[in-house]
Amino acid sequence: MRLSKRGEYGLRAMIALAEPAEKSDVPQMMQIKEISQHEQISTKFLEQILLTLKNAGLLHSKMGVGGGYYLARSAKEITLGQIFRVLDGPVAPVKCVSQMAYEPCGCPDEETCGLRLAMGDVRNAIADILDNTSLSDVTKRQRAVRKKLGIK
Repeated sequence: MRLSKRGEYGLRAMIALAEPAEKSDVPQMMQIKEISQHEQISTKFLEQILLTLKNAGLLHSKMGVGGGYYLARSAKEITLGQIFRVLDGPVAPVKCVSQMAYEPCGCPDEETCGLRLAMGDVRNAIADILDNTSLSDVTKRQRAVRKKLGIK
């Protein structure tokens, strides 16, 4: 498992979109330019990432004046794991423990392979955190740290 720049930027953009959405029941739209400036991400690269997230059903968009991107569901319903898998694929560090993209590893006894067993634990720990952390959880944690540090 490796978080690519694509994955990192996508997660940061989704968190940025979740921040204002947490303060209102009405979906809050942000333009690509706004997210790009706030997160210091190339607009062209961000366009590709947001389109992928939209095609996966995690975002919606509105064209025209006052348009932009907004979360397709509540920030409480979108997990980091969902976003990660859309942008970076399986969470497993080796393919023989992947639940999405399993491939045999070629070791002589896969069932008792010590490396496979350890990497299965790594995969499960990472997946547990990503799949049980929502965008809402992240924005709440972020706000608490900012408040503690006196940052607005």
